Amino acid sequence: MNSLDITLLYLLAAVIGVVGCRYLRLPPVLGYLVVGVLIGPNALALAQDSAGVRYLAEFGVVFLMFVIGLEFSLPKLRTMGKLVFGLGLSQVLATIVVATSASLLLALVWPSAWGMGWQTALALGGVMSMSSTAVVIKLTAERLELESEHGKRVVGILLFQDLAVVPLLIMIPALGSSGDEMAIAIGLALLKAVVLITVLLTGGQKVMRWWLTLVAKRKSDELFMLNLLLITLGLAWLTEHAGLSLALGAFVAGMLISETEFKHQVETDIRPFHDVLMGLFFITVGMMLDWRIVLERWPLVLLLTTLPVLFKFVLIAGLTRVWGAPVGTSLRVGLYLAQAGEFGFVMLTLAGRVWLCHAHAGITKQPHSA
Repeated sequence: MNSLDITLLYLLAAVIGVVGCRYLRLPPVLGYLVVGVLIGPNALALAQDSAGVRYLAEFGVVFLMFVIGLEFSLPKLRTMGKLVFGLGLSQVLATIVVATSASLLLALVWPSAWGMGWQTALALGGVMSMSSTAVVIKLTAERLELESEHGKRVVGILLFQDLAVVPLLIMIPALGSSGDEMAIAIGLALLKAVVLITVLLTGGQKVMRWWLTLVAKRKSDELFMLNLLLITLGLAWLTEHAGLSLALGAFVAGMLISETEFKHQVETDIRPFHDVLMGLFFITVGMMLDWRIVLERWPLVLLLTTLPVLFKFVLIAGLTRVWGAPVGTSLRVGLYLAQAGEFGFVMLTLAGRVWLCHAHAGITKQPHSA
């Protein structure tokens, strides 16, 4: 298939997936995953999971992190400090600790099906700590529950989860190293991130406001959009060449713009790019699923799709209760956040790619995954 054939195939698959989910009142992400499975090499084999398509899909993650960065502002974090850095921090840390410990225990008891090192277990713990910001925020907004007691707590936890994505994106690639190299890799990555973010946020907001004001005076929507794309992808390129990730640079770009008066205009302009490219990302994720393995190990698959949801529901509801919420509010928060998040797919994809590269280089063995 040539490039045009592949592009048309992905667009047709995306349209079918979204239309089907809208008709069934399901999240579009589910439609993207399903059509990815259907057209992938393990089903109809209409398309291959090529490197070029995966790289294009990564830009969906870039724009997702950019949108998340737009939602962050220091005044907002200060007003929700207790919920974000209290309840949110405890949820992420508790989920990572419990999930990592459980994975290591299962690896000892059931090595044939769950054999993994602590690096893989820690990465899975980070994946499980995430919930879907896009789905939950949209659902609570549609139900006019953002300012309710459970809505405030849901938003606070989601804000910290989104914030926690940044260190997790830095940590996961470093886990692919071994021994002393891992500590050095994590230390260098954190140092680079701190220095880069400090430099950008110290004077970056003033420069960003000055530049966007200058561009806006030209009264050209096309010029404004081009500059917006240049800023987002330029900072993503900068962080990638600093040894970090594309997503981190996009997150910083979003944070810089969030403090300017152009925030709402930017959110409107960037949404089509974000939605389309994220759809492409989830299609490529679906293409990785081998339905034959699902059928062969269906008891394990069923267990792994139900236990994490129940675990997160109990944990989040319990923590919310500990932080002083009534029982009803705690149960609602647990129900809203028990599902997995889109960044779980992002981190799993990143971990698989990093460890596969290290395995080919002979640096470390690729972890066994269930």
